[in-house]
Amino acid sequence: MKKLRGLMRGEERQRSRFSENGFTLLEALLAIVLTGILLATLTVITGHWIKGWKTGFGRLQSVDLVALGVDRIASDIAAAQYVSLGGDDAKVFFEGTESSVIFIRSAVGPNAAPGLEIVRLAETEDERGRVLVRDRIAFATFGAAAIHSGDIEFTNPVVLMHPPFRVIFAFAGRDRIWKDSWLDTKQLPSAVRIGIHSDETGEAVPLSTATLISVSAPPECAQGTGPTCDGK
Repeated sequence: MKKLRGLMRGEERQRSRFSENGFTLLEALLAIVLTGILLATLTVITGHWIKGWKTGFGRLQSVDLVALGVDRIASDIAAAQYVSLGGDDAKVFFEGTESSVIFIRSAVGPNAAPGLEIVRLAETEDERGRVLVRDRIAFATFGAAAIHSGDIEFTNPVVLMHPPFRVIFAFAGRDRIWKDSWLDTKQLPSAVRIGIHSDETGEAVPLSTATLISVSAPPECAQGTGPTCDGK
């Protein structure tokens, strides 16, 4: 009888251990499933957050680059020098359209030789699309025909503006009336507007600005004399 009772108690303890082991295994499985769900949720949330962060950071970086490009363009144009092409008409060396500006300024940069240089800010196409490039060449005596024919070979190209942004220039004389071009004139424009537009929306960007040209006429115009002091 005692042996029977002992066997029954042993079987009960064994069943209890089996029950406890089974419950522990179930808990482990549930914990693994919950951990997997939690990790999957965190992965989705982190993926969306990183994507948004990259987008925001990219936009901020793009705006910073645009601001730097605008500052470079404005400082270049503000330093334009009055240089006459000579001849009876005495046209000034300056050509401006909505998409390009060619002018003469003092050479600037660590590798630039002292003197003057011809600077061109013009749109061109590359693998990114339409970009605004600054290039230059040491000043020499060029006629207007050389500019129109493209005989001037510019060097040292630097991209100042790239998609989705575009620069649109405008020019104003002493009458303060904005024009979309400044060609074949006797004076430099008094101011140049640097309009930044988005190709995506077509709207102007708040980074647009205008810059004054320090010297837009020959020295004799300070006394109100000279054949080129009346404008175009």
